[in-house]
Amino acid sequence: MDRRSFIKTAGIGAGGAAVASTLAAPAIAQSTVELTVVSTWPRDFPGLGTSAQRLCARIAELSEGRINVQYFAAGERVGAFDSFDEVASGNAQAYIGADYYWKGKHPGWSYFTSVPFGLTYAENDAWIMFGGGQELWDKLAGEFGLKNFAAGNTGFQMGGWFNKEIETADDLKGLKMRIPGQGGDVLAKLGASPVSLPGGQIYENLVSGAIDATEWVGPWNDYFLKFYEAAKYYYWPGFHEPGSQLAMGFNASWFGSLSKTDQQLIQVACAEENAKSMAETNAKNPEYLEKLLNEHGVELREFSDEIYDSFGEASEEVFEEVRDHSPLAAEIHDSFAKARKSIGGWMSIADVAYINQRNRVLGKS
Repeated sequence: MDRRSFIKTAGIGAGGAAVASTLAAPAIAQSTVELTVVSTWPRDFPGLGTSAQRLCARIAELSEGRINVQYFAAGERVGAFDSFDEVASGNAQAYIGADYYWKGKHPGWSYFTSVPFGLTYAENDAWIMFGGGQELWDKLAGEFGLKNFAAGNTGFQMGGWFNKEIETADDLKGLKMRIPGQGGDVLAKLGASPVSLPGGQIYENLVSGAIDATEWVGPWNDYFLKFYEAAKYYYWPGFHEPGSQLAMGFNASWFGSLSKTDQQLIQVACAEENAKSMAETNAKNPEYLEKLLNEHGVELREFSDEIYDSFGEASEEVFEEVRDHSPLAAEIHDSFAKARKSIGGWMSIADVAYINQRNRVLGKS
């Protein structure tokens, strides 16, 4: 009886001690982290704007409010194209945008959004995550005091809106077109005058005649900017942005000061939005293309092979100029080109071949 009584008492005592120990442990105070985010996108703009806002809300949600995120759309704190300097200087902690906007600072930035005859969404993810792309992105961003992650993608982009038919490459000469990144450099090689404008300023310039043509994203995003009111012809396929990667760029000093847990939390949120935005875009584009064609009389036109060949020839000239810029620019381009050949080669006998055959078979039924 004494032995049983001892065991019973000891068990209760140990359990009680464990509970008491848990209750007595002091609460660990977790300080609030302030995160100010500036964006290149208009507030509440379907797709780009809502994706950026969703990402910021997700970071706050995953941290249970401990990371206090303040989001500023384009023009609310700084202009869209001032976002880079705002973050690099430390005045804000992060931006959300398209890194090819910064190609004037270094041509290598274009590769981390999209370049002519570049990578699709799936190919780009493979390069960034497993082909050395992130390491090169870190190397480039580090020169400007930044740390960047993939945080969205708008996939394949249309060739653009034109107020006249483009039947030959000669029709591009003298054309004033809003087109950023290396795509603009290609158009310049073909005699056009590329113009770089933030999204919120495109419509007014197209309506006023300040520009003759514009590219933006795709049917879903383009629909809400009402380009159909100023341009009738909607061309495809685009050559300039086959898989437009969006980015969340952080001030590197600020990001480095975070705990490993918070760094991982932010990366997870970015990766989640990267996939979600692409899925949303693919779901919405066919719906809004139908609206453009059937409700607004937009005429869908395909670039001829002759025009597309001219895009390709001019692109190679642009790439050579990029490689000549600096060793880092050459390193980035060569890594990209290697990935395009390797991953693209696989895609041609996988996704591309399957989709072509699937559509051929279904077309017979």
